[in-house]
Amino acid sequence: MPEVPFALSDMAARMPQVGWPPVRSRNLGQSRALVDHCPRHARRGFTMIELLVVIAIIAILAALLLPALSKAKRSAQGVACGSNIKQLAMAWMLYTDDNNGLLVNNSGTVDTRSYRRSWVNNIQDWGTSQENTNPAYVLSGKLAVYVNNNLGVYKCPSDTAPAQNGPRLRSISMNSLVGDPLITPNRFNPTWAQFLKMSQFPGPANFYVFVEEHPDTINDGYFMNRWDVIRWGNLPASYHNRSANLSWADGHVERHRWRPETVRPPVKGGVGSGGFVPAPPADYLWLRERTSIKIK
Repeated sequence: MPEVPFALSDMAARMPQVGWPPVRSRNLGQSRALVDHCPRHARRGFTMIELLVVIAIIAILAALLLPALSKAKRSAQGVACGSNIKQLAMAWMLYTDDNNGLLVNNSGTVDTRSYRRSWVNNIQDWGTSQENTNPAYVLSGKLAVYVNNNLGVYKCPSDTAPAQNGPRLRSISMNSLVGDPLITPNRFNPTWAQFLKMSQFPGPANFYVFVEEHPDTINDGYFMNRWDVIRWGNLPASYHNRSANLSWADGHVERHRWRPETVRPPVKGGVGSGGFVPAPPADYLWLRERTSIKIK
């Protein structure tokens, strides 16, 4: 083997030195002092003023948005209520078709309890009656099978006034002069026609069938006033911005807005004992003209 002219250690010594500058030792105190004086981006929280500004902005946005959200909710409830009444209206018409033009029974309190053969068979109150909350009294009615026993269609979602034993099941009633009451027809309104058959309506689009009723007057499914007397006994509801949904004998549904003097709080005692005299009677007369026709 040929002789190596110089050692590897000599080669390494002759190569240029590449690398970091030598680290000079520094005591711990000097290192901390240097770190303390180095610029850095410190993390900090909100100041009190900034926090108050953020809270104020959130409060302003909430004040702007909540009324709009509340209005949207009420509007949605009104639409859902109209859909419920539409389903009942279709059930009412199907029943009529299945019974050769005869309208479904529509009884007052005494006759509903005597026969339980009305379109709906529960009698509601503000107390603890089982008819407030027992679905059997509603679903035993003659229209239940035509709505597939859907309990929800009998109530407006805006009706939240409970009885003592819980939320009541129904907020919709039927025009008392539409359908067979099972006893002497139109005994409360002898000078007005009682429609017993579809063919008896002089114009089906002009007479209402179902109406939302005020929670303080609703009991049976029989919406009745003595129409020759200007006085509310049963009062229509006004859940939807002073309005109520009504169905008509031709099957259409519309919402009617009441005058301020017709509107009463949807609570117990809201209408008062025995009803009240409307002043002016514009809404009363409007509904009377669409209830029936004079025969005497």
